[in-house]
Amino acid sequence: MPRELAHLSDEALVLLAARSEQSALAELYDRYGRPAYGLALRILRDDTLAEDAVQEAFTSLWRTASRFVPERGKASTWILTLVHRKSVDIVRREQRRRADALVEEAGAQAGAADEEAWLRLQRERVQHALRQLPDQQREAIELAYYGGFTQSELAERLGQPLGTIKSRMFAGLARLRELLEEPGIERTPWAPGTSTS
Repeated sequence: MPRELAHLSDEALVLLAARSEQSALAELYDRYGRPAYGLALRILRDDTLAEDAVQEAFTSLWRTASRFVPERGKASTWILTLVHRKSVDIVRREQRRRADALVEEAGAQAGAADEEAWLRLQRERVQHALRQLPDQQREAIELAYYGGFTQSELAERLGQPLGTIKSRMFAGLARLRELLEEPGIERTPWAPGTSTS
């Protein structure tokens, strides 16, 4: 079946989507659904989560299409940026879910409410400290530590030079160290695989 809007530019399709033209959204999905899924899968490493990220990104495109400004960049870049952001959001959400599960498991195994409270406090301190970092530093650190990406993989996926990624992570980790070294509170090792003893 021929696609009736196949002749239109990506930017024109976004403008039509802003007017609630479902066929324009469908055409954009036909064009970018596969690369969007590939990007999400590289970040999330899970088929179902990648599908969720793409669905959330195209839902966001549908809701926010009127905010797209063609003069600022190509529609394809904007779409893939939405997918990237949704994927990172899911990484964070999954990290919180896993952290909650770890706290619950640790509390059940220890059988002590004070241990669970301490772990929750430490997790909240780390999450609070992460939220205080600039977005680019936080994103690099979260993807590296919670997403399992190497600095080289991050540079490739984020389209940044390796030196930029290293600088972001170094500056972000230094700032985290400062934020977590509050007077009178024991410093929390937060990297995966570290122990608190």
